[in-house]
Amino acid sequence: MKNYELPSRRLSPRNDGRVYLVGAGPGDPELLTLRAARLLSEADIIVHDGLVSMDILAMAPATTKRISVAKQRSRHSMKQEAINALLISEARKGHKVVRLKGGDPFIFGRGGEEASDCIKAGIQVEVVPGISAALGCAAQARMPLTHRDASSAVSFVAGQCKGLSDQNWSGLVGKGRTLVIYMGVANAEAIVEKLIADGASPDIPVAVLENGTRDNFRALQTLLTDLGDLVQRENVKSPALLVVGEVARYGDAEDKFIEYAQMAGVEF
Repeated sequence: MKNYELPSRRLSPRNDGRVYLVGAGPGDPELLTLRAARLLSEADIIVHDGLVSMDILAMAPATTKRISVAKQRSRHSMKQEAINALLISEARKGHKVVRLKGGDPFIFGRGGEEASDCIKAGIQVEVVPGISAALGCAAQARMPLTHRDASSAVSFVAGQCKGLSDQNWSGLVGKGRTLVIYMGVANAEAIVEKLIADGASPDIPVAVLENGTRDNFRALQTLLTDLGDLVQRENVKSPALLVVGEVARYGDAEDKFIEYAQMAGVEF
């Protein structure tokens, strides 16, 4: 594995290196916690995800070492095992290592794996929570994930993972429930088939929240049966979330079902 060397900097005579798993939130720098912002200003090295915005990275001093470990579908710039080893190696040098992760470190961010490996290696770890994408995107769309008249429970699942068809999502969609699907855009058609096979109604409302908390944010609404086509028609790209349930009717999402119905010749 490549050894990453920092510019010369005075190190403590003790090996007091530490890893901070820091949530960068969904994109807007103003949604960082105060602690996250302070740690960025103090870090010796920042190991960051690809979805972390340049505005957030710019909050650290220009002299701070930055290493991107961006992950894309089926293509990782660095394997997870190598990322874990990098964090441990840099902390052992006495460095203050900020592992900067989109959203929250412990929601689909593999933060648990990184923390576990560091702890096993005797490295001190602190977790700084961040606003998860589901919360940030829904807030921007003014879409409540729970609502007294629509939903008393919300579940988070990953839509881009191995064995999607083997996962049991039955019971997660239906009356009084909200399902939020992370990383589901690329698998939208398969997700529709899966949800319907697991008992979801084809006419349950769905919202697509794209580029949450950023200037190019979009919120689109349709019915489950149209989700795959909507993603294609509107050229939806990651990062985007899918919100399935009656709460998708609330807020500012643009209703695209009428357009779909007209194209399909559906009368309503």
